[in-house]
Amino acid sequence: MTLTELRYIVAVARERHFGRAAEACFVSQPTLSVAIKKLEDELDVKIFERGSNEISTTPLGEEIVRQAQSVIEQAQAIKEIAKRGQDPLAGALRLGIIYTIGPYLLPDLVRHAIDMFPQMPLMLQENFTVKLLDMLRTGELDAAIMAEPFPDTGLAIAPLYDEPFVVACPAIHPLAKRESVSSEELKKETMLLLGTGHCFRDHVLEVCPEFARFSSDAEGIRKSFEGSSLETIKHMVASGMGVTVVPQLSVPKEPQPHLRYVPFSAPLPTRRVVLAWRRTFTRYEAIAALRNAIYACELSGVTRLTP
Repeated sequence: MTLTELRYIVAVARERHFGRAAEACFVSQPTLSVAIKKLEDELDVKIFERGSNEISTTPLGEEIVRQAQSVIEQAQAIKEIAKRGQDPLAGALRLGIIYTIGPYLLPDLVRHAIDMFPQMPLMLQENFTVKLLDMLRTGELDAAIMAEPFPDTGLAIAPLYDEPFVVACPAIHPLAKRESVSSEELKKETMLLLGTGHCFRDHVLEVCPEFARFSSDAEGIRKSFEGSSLETIKHMVASGMGVTVVPQLSVPKEPQPHLRYVPFSAPLPTRRVVLAWRRTFTRYEAIAALRNAIYACELSGVTRLTP
């Protein structure tokens, strides 16, 4: 039994597919399949049920995978303890970040990280919240920047900032001339939303719950559209297809000719952005350094939550 084999079964359990698991482990599928079969033979148990379309984990296999995750994490902890004895910031930090924060925070954050701790490069992973939580749990990420709320997974959490939402509308839209807009007024508008899986979509639906129905005959709703990213949706808004709600940090510093950003009237809808990491992660100084780099960013228009 090797750590490599344990990593393979954790990957298969997560992906439920040998091909995707092999790709995630940077090996060929035959290599991964042979290694897992060897481990099953050694343990004399069946870890996975091979179906025609999807791989499932057997009840006993689920226990083995959980233990494998723990072993992998402990093995990584040994390496990290050794590094801390030399330099707590030595070595890469694997950082996850959700799609609706990454493009607006990372450029500034990476610059500060390079200046403040060049010996600790950031290995970045953009993804959905649910995927980042899974990667944290399995030890594939060291920390992640996400927006609350998300399921309680026993992670350590440090609040970073509260970010207000703003309304984005076409420059020729009547709302563009307003000093503020209420969520009630958006009921009559064509709303453009992120697709399913984005937590920011859920945040917008909390502000405008009427759009959760997606019913063509729902009162006050004409039609709704979905986009794959905030920037795609902004282009759709600029072309006159409707309005949307965006986080403050996504508002560009320079005016855009076809778009206007209008604040909400009080009470302002906001989201809380946090840094999360496993409680067993031993590089405490690395987490502190990362937080300091985040606080060094400009973060215009948000409310910083200092420790």
